[in-house]
Amino acid sequence: MIEDTLLEAEEKMDKAVEVAKEDFASIRTGRANPGLFAKVLVEYYGSPTPLQQLASFAVPEARTLLITPFDRTSLNDIERALSNSDVGANPSNDGNVIRVVMPELTQERRREYVKIVRSKGEDAKISIRNIRRRAKDELDKIVKDGDAGEDEGARAEKELDALTKAHTDNVDELLKRKETELLEV
Repeated sequence: MIEDTLLEAEEKMDKAVEVAKEDFASIRTGRANPGLFAKVLVEYYGSPTPLQQLASFAVPEARTLLITPFDRTSLNDIERALSNSDVGANPSNDGNVIRVVMPELTQERRREYVKIVRSKGEDAKISIRNIRRRAKDELDKIVKDGDAGEDEGARAEKELDALTKAHTDNVDELLKRKETELLEV
């Protein structure tokens, strides 16, 4: 039972780190990247649909992104969703593709992005600590019910702490890399 609890906690912590990676990828740097639009939802036939499911992406230049919709009738909906997104891009529609030219980042805007990244990193670490707390409660319950000895419970708690530290360190490393990437001119 202890192993199951630890395994479940590790899987959830891995997912929290993956979510942090995805969040960091959706924050733009100077280069155009399809990952910037991962969280953009397009109103398509009445339901919000992720942009990746409606179009293909190409990066012909460092700051230009071409979005080619699979269904030409969704062109205006995609353009509207991009305009309303918080990516900070100005899409232009030529009837076949949407061309998105990413503006140069100012130093002030870079600092704002760093604040956003730090906030998302802290959210990920809070999530990991919450997972640890729930797993520790579960371990304490197992020991209290007599399903495992106190020594086993203490050993499992040390393992849980090591898992938590490894995952928070992983988030910190991702955060440091993204901050460097954002501040690089």
